[in-house]
Amino acid sequence: MDLTLKVWRQKDRNTPGQLVTYPVKGVSPDMSFLEMLDVLNEDLLLKGEEPVAFDHDCREGICGMCSLFINGRAHGPERGTTTCQLHMRHFNHGDTITIEPWRAAAFPVHKDLVVDRSALDRIQQAGGYISVNTGGVPDANEIPIPKTIADKAFDAATCIQCGACVAACKNASAMLFVSAKVSQLALLPQGKTERKTRVENMVAQMDIEGFGACTNTGACAAECPVGISLENINMLRREFIAAKATSENV
Repeated sequence: MDLTLKVWRQKDRNTPGQLVTYPVKGVSPDMSFLEMLDVLNEDLLLKGEEPVAFDHDCREGICGMCSLFINGRAHGPERGTTTCQLHMRHFNHGDTITIEPWRAAAFPVHKDLVVDRSALDRIQQAGGYISVNTGGVPDANEIPIPKTIADKAFDAATCIQCGACVAACKNASAMLFVSAKVSQLALLPQGKTERKTRVENMVAQMDIEGFGACTNTGACAAECPVGISLENINMLRREFIAAKATSENV
């Protein structure tokens, strides 16, 4: 396939960026989207031009690094798919593809398509962990957990922290991400001890980072590559209200 790419180029976070058009020829339908970008960069290097910077790591849909906005969709047109697992067979010969970085005030652009997603790390560090000393590692069946609860906790734990929910939200809200981290631990016995301080601290850090408010449009869940449910946002709200009702941080 021959394609036309409109790629966001930006030298650094202090320099204005713009879309630059590049032709790419001979793209195999079996290539992943990132492999296609590798082909583009090889062509640019042969011409003595600066290659396009983009994030990637595992290329197996696990790490969430491949954060690209493709034709107005987070991770591209396929639902439940990360950019690295998106294949070029989903595009047609002669297509024009627009590729941009995540757009959010809390995700400043480092360079080209690379954004700083460390705001999500700081939210996680604010309370997304269990600090209670439980001693040695217990046997898997020592703490009985109903299967329905275990399944819900596991579903929330599948969040890969890619930031697609933020990019898809018109308010750049991080509620789906935060709710997944809060729900995962609040559902399990090990996480119940700190559930109140956890939700207070993580929501407070989310506001400090500059993420927008949630208005329940559902775009976040629709674009999430691992299918995190909006039910987690409902649980976050219940956890937050309960925590504030008895909070000492007034």
